[in-house]
Amino acid sequence: MSKPSPQPSPARPARPPDEQQILTMLRWLLYAVFVVVAWNIVGTLAAVLGPILVAFGIAYLLDPVLERLVARGMSRALGATLLLVLFLGALVGSVIAIAPRVVGEVEHFVADLPRMVDTATKWATANLGVELPEDWAKWLKSEEAKGILEKLAGPAEKLLGAAVGGVFSLLAFLAEMLLVPVFAYYFLLDWPNITERIKKIIPPRRRGKVLGILEEVDGVVSGWVRGQATVTTLLAVLYAVCFSVIGIHLAIPIGLLVGALTVIPFVGTLVGAAITVLVVLLDWQGASPLIAVGGVFLVLHLLEAAVLTPKIVGHKVGLSESAALFAVVAGGKLLGFVGVLLAVPLAATIAVLIRHAVRYYEQSEFFGHEEDALVPVTDAMAVVMPDAAAHGTRPSREMRAQPAPASTPSAGTTPSTPSASSSAGDGDRDGDPPEDA
Repeated sequence: MSKPSPQPSPARPARPPDEQQILTMLRWLLYAVFVVVAWNIVGTLAAVLGPILVAFGIAYLLDPVLERLVARGMSRALGATLLLVLFLGALVGSVIAIAPRVVGEVEHFVADLPRMVDTATKWATANLGVELPEDWAKWLKSEEAKGILEKLAGPAEKLLGAAVGGVFSLLAFLAEMLLVPVFAYYFLLDWPNITERIKKIIPPRRRGKVLGILEEVDGVVSGWVRGQATVTTLLAVLYAVCFSVIGIHLAIPIGLLVGALTVIPFVGTLVGAAITVLVVLLDWQGASPLIAVGGVFLVLHLLEAAVLTPKIVGHKVGLSESAALFAVVAGGKLLGFVGVLLAVPLAATIAVLIRHAVRYYEQSEFFGHEEDALVPVTDAMAVVMPDAAAHGTRPSREMRAQPAPASTPSAGTTPSTPSASSSAGDGDRDGDPPEDA
């Protein structure tokens, strides 16, 4: 006796449309709450996360090079140590080479400042009619200056507390800087495990799509970070060299500052130009240095916009200049200096996510298709679409999908009988040979 076949389990009833919409809305609401909570946590811990973010950025920059070394047979620990030693050695060596020049230029500027102030005072009195104290030392001894200094200085206890606090702040800063290479080393050592853990927490059915988006984000962010670091370094060197050739005060510090400020679109260049022009005007030597400085800014800005940024950074970020500027301002307002550093990469990541969201929306049933739209019918279109000429609009896809009504013969006419040739043609189309007459 055969066993009865097992009965199939009853199918789960489909959720009603209203319940499905409510669940979708709740899911997106939870996503929004998670983003807001994470943003507040990052904002609260921004000062603490600074060294960790710097170390993560260094590891992110050096990991492609480390992967090449590992592929050639070097151990990951040795490769990470070698790369960090070379990176930090180049950084420290640059600081040691530049620092004496910077200190010397600052000392020379401070020593020459009284002469420049005296020259500016005489010029303002002669040309603008502004009466300024000729003897600044005498003015500093006046009662007015003493009152201002007392208000600025405050009680001696506050000064002592500020000095002690400054010492501890300096020690804390040095401790944080010493932690950066340590964090960077462990990030480099554990980078494959970090990426593998990120892949495993992605749901399997969504893993391919999410990994594709993450690869696109990685390409955008890594391209911008590495490219912008190269462009900033080149511009800082070029500005410092050009200002040194012109012979203005603080040539190297201002050149390095202007190069670093080019990270901020437009505003960085304008701020650097304002500082440079102020120094040139303060040490007025005629119009030639001012014209030379203007030419340097014009040429290097054009070089950056037309050659360096397109060739090195490219257009991978997908952000306009106004969007990048807004991102930098918003990041600085929300997260301070850390926000300024992370503004453009975060904005580029958000831009990638928005592009994918728009693409998903355009493929949804709610969006439909372009052929569903009703468009005005012109005279030229009416020639090829006579049925739409009476309505003035192009029929939708549903309208075009409906079969045309069969025409009924009018009174007094008889339906035409298909000819033999047509019958033969029908027979050919049906695959049967035509019958002999």
